[in-house]
Amino acid sequence: MGALSSHLCLLGDANSVHIQRWAHEMQQRNYRVSVITARPHSLQGVEERVLRPIRRPFDWLWRVRETQAHLEALQPDIVHAHYVTSYGYLAARCGRKPLIMTAWGSDLLVTPRGNPVMGALTAWVLRQSDVITADSHDLLAAAQSYAPAKATHLIHWGVNLERFTPVPWSDKPAGLHIASLRAWEPNYRIEDIIHALALLRQWGTPMDAQLHLMGKGSLEPLLRQRVQELGLTQCVHFHGQLDDTQMHAVLGRCHVSVSIPHSDATSVSVLESMACGLPVIASDVPANRHWLRQGVVLKEPLGVLDRTGAQVPHLLAQALQEMMMQPLRAQEMGAKNRSKVESEGDRRVQMDSMALCYARAVGHTAAP
Repeated sequence: MGALSSHLCLLGDANSVHIQRWAHEMQQRNYRVSVITARPHSLQGVEERVLRPIRRPFDWLWRVRETQAHLEALQPDIVHAHYVTSYGYLAARCGRKPLIMTAWGSDLLVTPRGNPVMGALTAWVLRQSDVITADSHDLLAAAQSYAPAKATHLIHWGVNLERFTPVPWSDKPAGLHIASLRAWEPNYRIEDIIHALALLRQWGTPMDAQLHLMGKGSLEPLLRQRVQELGLTQCVHFHGQLDDTQMHAVLGRCHVSVSIPHSDATSVSVLESMACGLPVIASDVPANRHWLRQGVVLKEPLGVLDRTGAQVPHLLAQALQEMMMQPLRAQEMGAKNRSKVESEGDRRVQMDSMALCYARAVGHTAAP
């Protein structure tokens, strides 16, 4: 590797796999990378500056001076804040240019909605940026509603297509193995997935069904209790947080992936499931309609679930039962999903686009 081209400073949760992957990808593109974070995690070759812990939402208001001091010491060429209503606020207050902001989903689709004060603050924060990126069209539209004049770019987190690959269905275990990669938090309705599995067992389906929960979150005690109450301890597996290799090993044993959040932008876990050649049962949000439209969404009974929450366990159980009964159809869906990700979701292509966005932002700022 030759001389480093530019110094990129990321503001975000360093303990997030998404920030870790972003930092790694930009290192591969010859950037010097630093991170300012309130949630530290050691990253090889990355200089980390740690803010005091955030225990309440208002704590972000009192981290501006710390952030300013870190940016002054680092002197980066580019500042990139991840999550508009937290790190985006800090970056906006500091005023360093060029400033890129990436919306993650809830920061625009949930937090400011119905709250005039948060709406006004969100609009101000976005107006301080030079470029706004997001991973779905509905999220970009939300950003443009707050800051209509700002440049926006659709940049997906993407998936490593060499690491997440399909496993032949003939090599999978018998029965129906169900994957869930979402966090164990209220938005992701993991409890509904558990209840759907219980319904499958009550209906006496002819195949054994197993649920694989990958992730972590505050609801873990409740979810474990619910599994025990429903008599599912032998068929629900709490894998916890896995690295890519471990995750691929579990996905390789599965026949279907489930992702049914109330609110979501493009989900990396959905892309990873698609890359592994799995059919995906997902909630009806705009991003899912885009990614899963090939033979799955809207017109297909096995596809997207109503996100209102009405009878979700029953609807999900029905969809899973149909997957059991139509294995060839499930394989066809999985193959189409892999093809879709290959055409639009390659992480290398997406991060190349992001690097080009950085170069343009630096050039524009440096122009006389």
